[in-house]
Amino acid sequence: MKMAETAVMDRGRSNMHLPDSFISTIKNTFGADGETFLTSLPSLVDESARRWKLTSIRPVSNLSYNFVAFAKSGEEEVVLKIGVPRDELMSEMAALDLFNGDGACRLLDRDPQNGLLLLERLNPGEMLSELQDDDQRTHIAADVMQKIWRDAPANPTFIRLTDWFKGLKRIRTHFGGSTGPFPKKLLERVESTLPHLFEAPSLLLHGDFHHFNILSSEHGWQVIDPKGVIGPAGYEVGPLMLNPWIKPLNMNRFQVQTERRVSILSERLGWERSLILNWATAHAVLSAWWDMEENMDWQYPLSCAQILAHMD
Repeated sequence: MKMAETAVMDRGRSNMHLPDSFISTIKNTFGADGETFLTSLPSLVDESARRWKLTSIRPVSNLSYNFVAFAKSGEEEVVLKIGVPRDELMSEMAALDLFNGDGACRLLDRDPQNGLLLLERLNPGEMLSELQDDDQRTHIAADVMQKIWRDAPANPTFIRLTDWFKGLKRIRTHFGGSTGPFPKKLLERVESTLPHLFEAPSLLLHGDFHHFNILSSEHGWQVIDPKGVIGPAGYEVGPLMLNPWIKPLNMNRFQVQTERRVSILSERLGWERSLILNWATAHAVLSAWWDMEENMDWQYPLSCAQILAHMD
C-alpha cells in the first residue's frame, strides 16, 4: 500500500488521501451523488469508527466503486465498506443477508441510509486470481457459484438482470441510430439471443462473479461484493470469462484459455457450449457499453466480445 495514496487512520481521525483513479471513477459513475459522497466520506468514516468502535482503519490500495478499508473492532478483524446509497448497495446487503456466510463473507452490521457496511474479513484472503493454474481456478469458481445460487426471492430490493440488458437500447440512441464502434452484426446477435437466454429459470446470482471477488478463507473459497441480481444462472459465467484481463489482449491466448474454461464449466454445470459462449458474449458487449458510458476502457471487453462471438 502506497502511503501517498492512502493514509492509515486511527479512531477519530478523518484525514485521508484517496487515489485520483478512485475519485474519477466515483465522479464518472455517480455524478452529483458521487461528489456528495466524496465530500461526506471523512465524516462517514468517523461515524463508522464511533458506531462500531473501529481502530486501525486502513483503506485498501485498489479502491474502485466503493470506499473499502481493513479495520479492527475490538480484537476482531473486519472490513468497512462505504458506498453511494443506491439500489445496487441495497441489493448487496439483501444478498449477503440471504447468503448468511454460506459461500460468502458475513454481513456483521449495516446502515442502509448512509451506505455503511461492516463485513467479516476473510483470512487468509487470497484472491482466486493469485492462483497460477487456470484450470484449478475454473473448477473452484464452478464450486463456489453453485454454492451461492439461491431460488429467486420475492423481494423488490434485488436488481433485475433484464433491467441491465435494457441498457443496450441506449447504444443506438447515443449514436443517432447507428451502432458506433459496436459492430452491427455483433450487437444484433446479442439482441437476438437474449430472449432465448432469458427463457431459463431465474435465480439469485452474485452478478459480478470473477476472480477478484472470490477469496480464500478458513471455510474455503467465498465471495465478496455480490450485486444481488435476479436472472438466469448462465449470466454468472460472463464476468468470469473476461477476467483477469489479459493486457495487452493476446487473441490466441484468450481463445485457448476460453476453450479450456468452456470445457470445464460445461462438464461441471451440465451446460451446452453455446449457452456459455452466448452469455459471455452478451456480458462482454454490455460491459463495453457500461465502460463507454463511464469513460473507461471499453475497447478491451468489446474486443473480447468479438472473439467470443466467433468461437461458437
